[in-house]
Amino acid sequence: MDTTPADTARRKPKRARQSAVSAVSEPEAASAVSANPGVVTLSTLTKKLAYLPASDIARIREAFRFSDEMHLGQIRMSGEPYISHPLTVAEICASWKLDAQAIMAALLHDVMEDQGVKKEELIERFGPSVAAMVDGLSKLEKIEFQNYVEAQGENFRKMLLAMASDVRVILIKLADRLHNMRTLDSMRPDKRRRIAHETMEVYVPIAHRLGINSLYRELQDLSFANMHPFRHKALARAIVDARGNRVELFGSVSDTVKGALEKAGIKADIFGREKTLFSIYRKMRNKHLSFSQVHDLYGFRVVVNTLPECYMALGVLHSMYKPMPGKVQDFIAIPKLNKYQSLHTTVVGPFGSPLEFLIRTREMHHVAESGVASHWLYKEDYNESLTDIQQHSIAWLQSLLDIQQQTGNSVEFLEHVKFDLFPDSVYVFTPKAKIIALPRAATALDFAYNIHTDVGDQTVAVKINGEPASLRTELQNGDIVEIITSPTSRPNPSWLTFVRTGKARSCIRSYLRTASMADSIELGKRLLAQALHGQNLSEELPPLVLERIVSESGAKSQDEFYADIGTGKRLAVLVAHRVASLLSSAQAGAVDGSESKTAPTKSEPVLIYGSEGMSVQLAECCRPIPGDDIVGQLNLDRGLVVHSSECEHARRLVSKEPEKWIPVAWGEELKRRFDCRLTVLAKDEMGLLARIASEISESDANITFVSMDEGKGDEFTKMRFIIQVESRDHLARLMRRLRHVHGVTSIARE
Repeated sequence: MDTTPADTARRKPKRARQSAVSAVSEPEAASAVSANPGVVTLSTLTKKLAYLPASDIARIREAFRFSDEMHLGQIRMSGEPYISHPLTVAEICASWKLDAQAIMAALLHDVMEDQGVKKEELIERFGPSVAAMVDGLSKLEKIEFQNYVEAQGENFRKMLLAMASDVRVILIKLADRLHNMRTLDSMRPDKRRRIAHETMEVYVPIAHRLGINSLYRELQDLSFANMHPFRHKALARAIVDARGNRVELFGSVSDTVKGALEKAGIKADIFGREKTLFSIYRKMRNKHLSFSQVHDLYGFRVVVNTLPECYMALGVLHSMYKPMPGKVQDFIAIPKLNKYQSLHTTVVGPFGSPLEFLIRTREMHHVAESGVASHWLYKEDYNESLTDIQQHSIAWLQSLLDIQQQTGNSVEFLEHVKFDLFPDSVYVFTPKAKIIALPRAATALDFAYNIHTDVGDQTVAVKINGEPASLRTELQNGDIVEIITSPTSRPNPSWLTFVRTGKARSCIRSYLRTASMADSIELGKRLLAQALHGQNLSEELPPLVLERIVSESGAKSQDEFYADIGTGKRLAVLVAHRVASLLSSAQAGAVDGSESKTAPTKSEPVLIYGSEGMSVQLAECCRPIPGDDIVGQLNLDRGLVVHSSECEHARRLVSKEPEKWIPVAWGEELKRRFDCRLTVLAKDEMGLLARIASEISESDANITFVSMDEGKGDEFTKMRFIIQVESRDHLARLMRRLRHVHGVTSIARE
């Protein structure tokens, strides 16, 4: 499906039905696939399908004939007939023992995208399930996107949503990407790097997230080889040179361990494996090591028959070799997010070389290598126990639907999903001892949103291991996390700066979009009412007049019209002028059949209460508080920004865009506190800060920030505070108290 080596050097005319298929009885003779042993043919695919009944194989042959006919005349950039690509994808899926419908979809996965076959035709020929999978695997070719990132995001969104309803879609997609990565040599270097980067960024972590580790390792190394070809070759040569006696050494370790296990009555298979090139490269890069400093190039898999034998084998290993501190991990008791289970231990082997052992049962080994694909691959032997991995994967894919519904666009969706694809995990506990798995570096707030969206939205505080902690605290394995909520609490835009998971980010952004829209609508109504007062018009517009100005504005609804006024996209004063024009004309009389009511002749200010939400912002440059004379600026990005009338920055802005400034005033019965900056210069004395803080607290004000630096020489200290006060009068009383603190020489409001 990808436009990678699947790009063709020559395209046949769409739907050219004449094919050699109709001229011969044996389907394979119809194919343009050569007898090249490296190319998959229908014969080799059929041999891989021995696990299916003959009736299913016949249906797969029919799908092959149709795909071969559709792709007849297409040549891959590698020079091979195009049909070799879907055949190889189908063979990879067959190696996972996927069902007949999935194999058919693999053979047909490019016919909609490349040859314009309609979904309805696929439904008629091969059934709705096959057609749905092929549709999910087809790119959105007919939509024009602004850039590659948007196109990638939208195609990724479509594919993941198809996966959420049928996990076979992603297995076929991964097989498709694997074959394309294996045949990248025919592409331009820049295109190889782009495709490899996309694979490393998206498909490698998906394979890991679904537990298909054999595929994960191959895609990772193929991506590394194409992203950094010279580093890959140099590292490969270094490993070959370093093998030498190590192969014999680790062979003897394998024999020694197997003998010790047999002596303990444990029958085990031991597999030695060289670490992948990319895992070695990543370790060198992350820990700033040279290749000669990397000693653990080999690892061992110890596969036993029963769960108790896993722990017995661990004891045998630790009796033979000294375990390295902090290098024992139990992923059997607490599986990884992708349901991977094993005991991990790193020991000091012969000659001081670190040796890593992974101990697991045979069932765990199948799941570790094949992940969600093991549901089909080993279902005859492990049907009941292995359905859990598939159910877990489907549950994760279904969770993507929640993120999709709360994101504004495809690029944002892709960004959120990437957060949840990080393979490393942290395991924490609820107060009731339930285990919650989160991506590493997840915060306490991510934990809250993992529990439930409403819990995250209403979070006010958190306790970690019984102690109060910040919402941005990164969680560690074993933490017990308690979330404290309040029904009046709402998400803060600053939360987006530290949450890690896609769910948390999408939920916060969704709330802020909704809240911002509601705030903007309300502010827009107030601004228009104020502008209408300035034109001696009633703020209650006749319905037909309102309908007409909304239509003229191009807004899709009245709410969008008012929101545009609230965000500054449309000036209320100009709208009011248009209303006046309509009402004063002869046609306006016919609009509603009545004359408009008179209103105050003086332009009344918009009242500010400090609780308007995101549509009204108090300017950071002057931080106005009730009692200050204030002015308002309509800002396209921030809504209504309120400045002190003495603010130098505001005065400069007024001269540039006077039409954006409107009269505002403080409302009555303000129910919140307001930030104010104070600078205090005082003698550097013991306990000075404590005395000042005490006076601030006694004045019923809150300190939200404090900094200190030396002032005039070493005898004075300059302290800067951000404090929360109710009004200008409240601030004045506070400043009078601070002037009486011993050592304070001056106080000024910034």
